[in-house]
Amino acid sequence: MDSKIIIIGLISGVLWTVGQGLQFVAIKSMGVSRAVPLSMTSQIVGNALLGAAVLGEWQNAQTWTAGIIGIILIVIGATWIQTKDKTNKASEKSNSLSGYIPLTFSTLGFMGYFIAPKLLQRWLNVSSSVISADHGVQYMISIIFPQSIGMVIGGFLFVYLISHETKNMINVSTWKNSITGFVWAIGNVALFVSIANPNLGQAVSSTLSSLGFIVGAFGGIYILHEKKTSHQMRLITAGTLIAVLGAVVMSNLSYFAQII
Repeated sequence: MDSKIIIIGLISGVLWTVGQGLQFVAIKSMGVSRAVPLSMTSQIVGNALLGAAVLGEWQNAQTWTAGIIGIILIVIGATWIQTKDKTNKASEKSNSLSGYIPLTFSTLGFMGYFIAPKLLQRWLNVSSSVISADHGVQYMISIIFPQSIGMVIGGFLFVYLISHETKNMINVSTWKNSITGFVWAIGNVALFVSIANPNLGQAVSSTLSSLGFIVGAFGGIYILHEKKTSHQMRLITAGTLIAVLGAVVMSNLSYFAQII
């Protein structure tokens, strides 16, 4: 494997650890109901705009307009879906200002994890034959293994140096959570393959991949039997429709750009 690909993968993996670890720190300070929606919407906006601006995936004003409309719709939908009942809000931890600092760096970490493979391939002058093989799919897949090593290294460093929760690393519940890691890994591979697709790219792929919050919302209701008020259900339904509309716009940017 090319040493440049190993370096890119390691950096991407460590940046993911920064994003995920600091998100947990923010949750402890701000509570789930405030930290998770803020983190999610920040990632949607940040990753899409980073891909569009830095990688130059959106070439004209019409595409930018359609893309921003799609992002706004998805953010509105996500916000409505995540709305908590007033009684639940009172029981959450206060939204301490100290939580915004780790949340900001968490978002930057996730953004770096997403954009590193494509940005660093330019900075490190990765061979064009490697990048173009199988329309870029081979390059993105080859990053996954060193990326996972970077995640493991970053995870150990985070536990030892920041969270100081080394004793919890050997708990049974901690190891059971590795199942979710394997499931997430499947999604990660699919995401990076979609980023390589020239018809999607960084901006669209990262935005559409964030739509998992819809599955999470309905999974919580129908699988975990979470109780929702009628007001929440109306917001969840409306938010889902708006987010799906935003996804349709993002998936067909060229079409909507032509009619703007």
